Amino acid sequence: MILSPAKAIVRFRLPIIGFWIVVAILALPRAATVHEALQVEGQTLQDSDSRTAADLIRREFPGPISEYFAVTLTGPVPIDSASYMALLDSLTRVALAEPYISRVLSYLSTPAEEEFLVSEDRLTTFFIAAATGNESGSATDWVPPFRAAIHGTLERIQWASAFQVHVTGGPALDYDIRTVSKEDTERGERKSLPFAAAVLILAFGALVAAFLPLVVGLFAIECALALVHVATGFYPMSVFVLTIVTMLGLGVGIDYSLLIVTRFREELNRGRSSREAAERTIATAGRAVVTSGLTVLLGFAGLLITPITETRSIAIGGLFVVAAAVLLSVTLLPASLSILGRGIDRPRWLAKRLAWYHAPTGWERWARWLGHHPWRALLIGGVAIAAITWPLANIKIGLPRSGWFPANTESTDGVAALEGVGARGALQPVRMVIRAPEGERILSSRYLRGLKRLSDTIKTDPRVAQVRGPVDIEPGMSILRYTMLYGNMEAARARAPEFYAAYLSRDNRTTLMDVMIQDSTSLTNSMDVVRDIRAMISEGVRGLNGVDIVIGGFFAGSVDLQDRLLEQFPSIIAFILIATALMLFIAFQSILVPIKAVIMNCLSVAGAFGLTVLVFQHGVGGSIFGLEEPTEAVYVVVPVVVFAVVFGLSMDYEVFLLSRIKEAFDRTGRNDQATMEGLTATASVITSAAAIMLIVFGTFAFSRVLPAKMLGFGLAAAVLLDATLIRMVLVPAFLHIAGDWNWWPGVPRKPKGRKEELPTETPVETEAQPGAAPAPDAHP
Repeated sequence: MILSPAKAIVRFRLPIIGFWIVVAILALPRAATVHEALQVEGQTLQDSDSRTAADLIRREFPGPISEYFAVTLTGPVPIDSASYMALLDSLTRVALAEPYISRVLSYLSTPAEEEFLVSEDRLTTFFIAAATGNESGSATDWVPPFRAAIHGTLERIQWASAFQVHVTGGPALDYDIRTVSKEDTERGERKSLPFAAAVLILAFGALVAAFLPLVVGLFAIECALALVHVATGFYPMSVFVLTIVTMLGLGVGIDYSLLIVTRFREELNRGRSSREAAERTIATAGRAVVTSGLTVLLGFAGLLITPITETRSIAIGGLFVVAAAVLLSVTLLPASLSILGRGIDRPRWLAKRLAWYHAPTGWERWARWLGHHPWRALLIGGVAIAAITWPLANIKIGLPRSGWFPANTESTDGVAALEGVGARGALQPVRMVIRAPEGERILSSRYLRGLKRLSDTIKTDPRVAQVRGPVDIEPGMSILRYTMLYGNMEAARARAPEFYAAYLSRDNRTTLMDVMIQDSTSLTNSMDVVRDIRAMISEGVRGLNGVDIVIGGFFAGSVDLQDRLLEQFPSIIAFILIATALMLFIAFQSILVPIKAVIMNCLSVAGAFGLTVLVFQHGVGGSIFGLEEPTEAVYVVVPVVVFAVVFGLSMDYEVFLLSRIKEAFDRTGRNDQATMEGLTATASVITSAAAIMLIVFGTFAFSRVLPAKMLGFGLAAAVLLDATLIRMVLVPAFLHIAGDWNWWPGVPRKPKGRKEELPTETPVETEAQPGAAPAPDAHP
């Protein structure tokens, strides 16, 4: 005889528990070291200008400066003093001695760059240490040894303690973001777990019952992180996957377990044995968990459409952690419950003290009021959600004005020192790769005037601090002198070999211009500089006919990413909406329920976006979350990820509520009574689950990494709105108004003229207290 899944899980409960114990032991080492395998540096888009520029720089130039460290020095004496010069000389020598450093650019080696390398008060300078292009390691991996070499030198020179030295630059910023992300993830777990445990104790009135969901949530995180570690061997995974896996593992894992344990206790209180209760729980609540999990998985599957590592990593991590939470909730948890039985209610004295929380009186009154006044509830809820969504009309997508670099890190302190020199733009220049037709020299007299015209035009932009390139080596130098200089390229290269190795290709066909952005220019406005340069190039530059010009660098990559994501966002939305609606139609055999669910979820997402714009872009209450000033823009990845994640998570509560209402409707055949009964029975579970989600996501809203902060806030806001205005007000009001149309065509409508009378009391099966006597209708 073939056993049903529920009976099979209960019958083979000991092997199932043993299997998961083995999985936990095997997963732990990989989960504990996953952060070492993750990457911070973003991947440029395939088939984009920024990717083409990066490839050309790496392939064509003999000594490209693509990744480098910037070491800042601030001293108590001017740079001209003997001690300052001695320290600078020692640090540059130590840096150059490192095997992964190809060259060093400093005030000592290029005094002509004094204006660029030294601050006006002459107390601060910096030098550039260019990393080699060795493929055996990433420049981010070299940050710890490079910092150790620099700071070790300072420790050996006693009088050097008066100087402030910071190692920053792209690799250092990436390394610090990865480190901070790991620290914030661990801190988020530590802070959220006690509060989540308190909510679970309050919801269950028992320590054992409250402990089980925490175990499932942590176990889901461990399994997902181990799978992410394995996945890094096949696909580059972003460090942001740590945040999403931890948030979802705790939130979804605890939510699903909460539903399972709650239903198990109800079945016990109806007089069933522990095995029967576990089987019934799998058949009812387990089915709701699987349906809910599939909707969340669909949301993450939509992110796989996106073209970048960050969002695909979040999608893969989300798929892993939600799948793990579902499997654990419908296998390990019921298997454990069938063994524990009434043991989950220990200690019993705690239930008596928390009995007030389980009293259904308040939710019954609310359900009856909604049943009698659905139009009024729909109007009030609709106005409230419209007001919350209103700021969304003014959303601005782009890189934030402030807060992009995590505070209280060495690399961020180094950025502040660079701003004192006026050279922050050196960290992220706009890189223009200019390529002559095949067989021609880009620095020939034919193109020099056009190159100079292009450079001078860009310099007139007040957002630009400096342009560096072969036609900008000396201020005021004439075209005639440049023509004479580049008439003999071998002699020109001999004068400054390192400069031309970085700015002129081996075959003299391709050159490079670096556009340094003013420190006062925001990141979003820096993206506009890229757009303006591209627009100017598309119109044509006189003197550069037939020349190919592509724009690369961080800001160009950000523009390409934003344009591509916004272009694909409608496709992602359509995929998630259609797939979710089809799945709900199959689950509930209804046309109206999927349409209503999609609309309500869109309202949750829109409300979350509105609050995100209000707090981050406009800065209203932003100081609570550590913002020093409004960001003035929302990072493009945030709306895409929040939509996909929130749409799935919101469907959790929709499935929890509708499954119970449908169960009551199938038993009674009365829509209004079923709606009241389902709302009363699930309101406590939904609000408790939402409170846990709010705690977990809200903790990450205080992260030091701005994208993680925005994600945590957006998800927390969506859960808050969804569990209150949407599921407790708008959804039941709509169900009352729609009547039997809710279940058509799966259930035939009643003949016209038969109007359902609303009960004055809600005949709902509520959860009895731990240790209570079995209900008389224990075996319906």
